[in-house]
This record gives sequence, C-alpha cells and structure tokens, in this order.
Amino acid sequence: MSVTRTTDRSAAAVVGERPLAVELAEWAVQLEPSPADLELAQRSLLDTVAVALAARSNPLRPIASLLPEAGNWAAMAHVLDFDDLHLESTAHISAVCVPAVLASGGDARAYLAAAGVMARIGAALGWTHYAQGWHATCTAGAPAAAVAVAMSLGLNVEETARAIALAVPAAGGVQRAFGTSAKALQVGFAADAGERATCLVVAGATADPTALDEWFGLVRGRREQSLPRAPAVPGGLAIKLFPCCYALQRPISAVQRFKVSVEAIQKVILHTPAATLQPLIHHRPATGLESKFSIEYAVAATLLDGSPGFRSFEDPAVSRPEARALLARVQTVASPGGTDLLDGELQVDILLRDGSTVSQRLALPPGAPGVPPTAEQLLAKFSDCGEDIPGLLRDLTWERATEILRRELPSQQASVVGART
Repeated sequence: MSVTRTTDRSAAAVVGERPLAVELAEWAVQLEPSPADLELAQRSLLDTVAVALAARSNPLRPIASLLPEAGNWAAMAHVLDFDDLHLESTAHISAVCVPAVLASGGDARAYLAAAGVMARIGAALGWTHYAQGWHATCTAGAPAAAVAVAMSLGLNVEETARAIALAVPAAGGVQRAFGTSAKALQVGFAADAGERATCLVVAGATADPTALDEWFGLVRGRREQSLPRAPAVPGGLAIKLFPCCYALQRPISAVQRFKVSVEAIQKVILHTPAATLQPLIHHRPATGLESKFSIEYAVAATLLDGSPGFRSFEDPAVSRPEARALLARVQTVASPGGTDLLDGELQVDILLRDGSTVSQRLALPPGAPGVPPTAEQLLAKFSDCGEDIPGLLRDLTWERATEILRRELPSQQASVVGART
C-alpha cells in the first residue's frame, strides 16, 4: 500500500522558493533599526527586567534557577504574567528575546532582530495556531531566541538560518499549561533551546534550513509571501498594567469605570467575541496562578480591589469568600468568531438589585499599541514591581541589565554561551 503525503502550498517550501529560515536570517542580519525601533527596544528592556525582578520571591524561583541564564530569566520574566505581548502573534516576545540577548552579551539591535523574527513567525502561524491550543510564545520563541544569540555573536546569514532550523525541534508549548508552573517554564525552555541551538551551530552542527518550512506545514502555518522590512516589530507591543493574562486587561479596565458598590450588584454580564476568551480556561480558579486566566475572578477582583495588583492574584485573595460569591455572579456571553484577544468591543452590563442596569463599552485598554502607556503608568508599574526597581532601571543599559539579573536572579548552571566560550 502506498501513502501519498500532501501539504499546503502556502505552508511548505516548494521548488525554487527560498527557505523561510534564510529569508528571516537575511532580514535579521541586514536590520538597521530606526529611532522608533530603538525606543521600543529600550522600553522592552525596562519592562522585562522589572517584571523578572518582581518575581524574585516567587515559588518558581529555585526551580527556574536550575536552567541556564536565558531559560531562567525567561521563566522569571513570564511567571507573573506581567510581560508585554505582540497581539498579531499572540506571543510574549520580550520574555523570550530580552533574556536570550542578555545571556549572550547582545544589545538593542540583537533584541530587535529576534523580536522581529518572532513577530513574523508568530503572525504567519496566525490566530488559528493559537486557537488550536498552541502556546505561541514558545512555538515562535525558540527560533527567535536562536536569532537573538546569533546576532549577539555576530553570525552570518547562513549560520543564523541553520540556528533557526536547529531550534525547530523545540518549537512547542501548549495552553493547557496555563495556570501552572509549566506556562512560565516552557517559555524558559524556548529561550534555552534557541541559545543552545545557536551555540551548537557555532560548534559546527549542521541543519537543513527548510526544516522551518516543513514545520510550518505540520502545524498548518501560512507562510507570508513577502516579509515586511519595517518596522522591526510590526504592530508594536502591548504593555500590561495588571499582572495577569492579556485577555483580562480589557475586562479589568472596563469594570474599573463603574462606580457601584459590590452589595448592590445582582449580576455582571460580559458580551465579547469568543476569540477574546481563548486563554481564559479557569472559570472557578482555586489558586493564584489559575486566577490569572479567569475572567470571572478578574471581574470580581476588580470590583473588590479597584485596581487588581500582585496580591489580588495570590492564593489567599482567590479564596476570599466575598470573591467566591461575586465571581459566581459573573456571566459571559460570547459572540461567534474573532481573530485576536482584542477583537471587536467588550460590553459590560451590571444588573443592580434595584432593577436598573449600568453599562460600559471598551475597545482598547490602556497599554495597547493604540493606547500606549504614559510615563506615569509605567513608573507606577515599575514601582509596584518593587521599591528598588525604579532606581535599578534608571539609565539602564543592556550590559548593566545582565549584571543586575546575574546578581538578583543567579542560575545554578553557567550560561550556554559562557560555557562555549
């Protein structure tokens, strides 16, 4: 019996078409950042270092420290779910790319090259990839981390393409990890795998650049016919102002607008496209980690706390009787479809015990690319991350950031790059 294998023409490499890994590597090597690109890179550095340091006392800390530096710092940058997001790819770009660059001695340009590759791979994988349950931060992150290290080490196009291809076997991660330590750790695995792949290429490892095209076919990605040359990160990055899943930033922001007492609330009804609920898998969370992926709890915590911060998403807060009672009164009505976490508009109706209803509608929350955070909002976020954080971030350079993370979040293993050199 013979078996015929078929692939989507838009996903797999075809005769005469250059491998996607080569095109991405060429773009990365030739990148000349604009002033706007460099401004984004600096903000990403500040934001990522701040949220990583905020996790210094997190229970994951001793576990993540078993990974080499890139993986360790990536896991710690992601564990609080306070790091930035690229909406078009639904990927936490900086949590992967900043640590990989810092661990390999790179700079803003290396970050932008890696972030740009991650954004382009993630966008080409598309919403369908995320909706199927993949964790795009990891699937797009491993090849991007390879680019981060390749640019830091000054590799050429051919070497960088091989590094991307060699990182493909590690391009995995699933949303079922959300609400557990595995979510942050698999982000760490992506950064670590990309770093390791590049170092192995430097040591002489070979790889077929068409591996990325082959993988695209397997996961039903759709290769773009032409790669945008600029900006470095198409669409920009969304900054979180609340330490939880990005899908909760809009509901929290909308609920904050209400001026009602909890005692007066009979029911809260949220109307939103189904896509915006994709990662919100915990409807009755039992732990702080689970609560970061619960729209019911996020609404309850906002009504109780005003501006939900770190303590709102810890185990004791989740178990509050008043929070348990309130989240049971939250109902979500999902309209079919949608293609991203900010699709359409969110409408929140609060039915009051006196029979009246108050409503709010919101399209973009503060911190979204279309509503960038103010300097005051960023300072408030950094201050919430720790009293010493604003001082540590003052005039922060990439070299200084590496020194700070090595002091504050040391790894029990040497950096893969350091071990190679």
